[in-house]
Amino acid sequence: MTTKIEALELALKNALGEGAAITVALGEVTVVVKASDYLASMQKLRDDPALRFQELVDLCGVDYSSYGEGTWDGLRFAVVSHLLSIEHNWRVRVRVFCPDDDMPLVDSVTSVWRNANWFEREAFDLFGILFEGHGDLRRILTDYGFIGHPFRKDFPISGYVEMRYDPEQKRVIYQPVTIEPRENIPRVIREETYGMK
Repeated sequence: MTTKIEALELALKNALGEGAAITVALGEVTVVVKASDYLASMQKLRDDPALRFQELVDLCGVDYSSYGEGTWDGLRFAVVSHLLSIEHNWRVRVRVFCPDDDMPLVDSVTSVWRNANWFEREAFDLFGILFEGHGDLRRILTDYGFIGHPFRKDFPISGYVEMRYDPEQKRVIYQPVTIEPRENIPRVIREETYGMK
């Protein structure tokens, strides 16, 4: 008798074949597909009667540049999707790495799941990941004039510009960041018995 996870793993191997790396950890199944197979694999995951992943629960970007405290030597950007099969009560995570770190690009899955529209726009806005075939790839969370992608690991924490309302001009203006760097001084405990009561 097979468990639910083993049945899912077998169904994934039958549907996706050798083109996908399937791992099971902590009771969760992760499928890693190549960027060239991404759209076709997602279509199979939805349409294969043995799988029927009808719902795209989430899609997000990931920047692996400082993963493992800088020991990561793989591709920098990935798109991670979480799918749900209502028919089989299965969940799966699908990861695809963008083949080019300078211009991260993967196929859009909006033709497979319409709700991917806003998820892909968010990944573009925050990570700069481009989705080929997306009909409306524009910023969704940051300003239209915003420069950069704030969830990238190399984006400065304070940003590049700040905005404020100028009462003289009676409008919102942008200006260079004026945050002064702070020096954190550790608290010195002078008593040896401090906190021992």
